[in-house]
Parts: sequence; C-alpha cells; structure tokens
Amino acid sequence: MIAIKIYGKGCSKCHLLADNADRAARELGLTYTLEKVTDLGAIVDAGIMTTPALCVDGDLKSAGHVLSPERIKPLLS
Repeated sequence: MIAIKIYGKGCSKCHLLADNADRAARELGLTYTLEKVTDLGAIVDAGIMTTPALCVDGDLKSAGHVLSPERIKPLLS
C-alpha cells in the first residue's frame, strides 16, 4: 500500500493537487491512502517550506507546484 500525503493549508491549489494524486493512483490501479495535512505545525515539522507539497511513502516528491495526474504517475510507481 502506498501512502500519499498532500501538505498545504487547504487552498484551491492544495485541493487540486490532492485530486490529481487521487486520480493518478486510481488510474494506475494502486492500493493507497491519501491524507491531506493542513496543520501548519505538522507541515513545518515535515520540513515543507512551500506548498502544496506531495509526499509518497514519506519521501518529498514535489513542493510548490500543482502536478498533473500524468506527472504524478511516475512518482507513484
């Protein structure tokens, strides 16, 4: 199972990144969890300096960008 986390304060870009990550994982047929982290303290503790950020299995894959589902797919496999 893949753990996907989206870090951000809940803005429209954060929601779009979460939707795109969800779509990418579904299209790949993955078993996954998707968590949205909006707590500022948790974001700072994770070392995230710009949002939205995408982490896969604890590894930061992208920060400060809204990736398309097609750009997210390689990061999940």
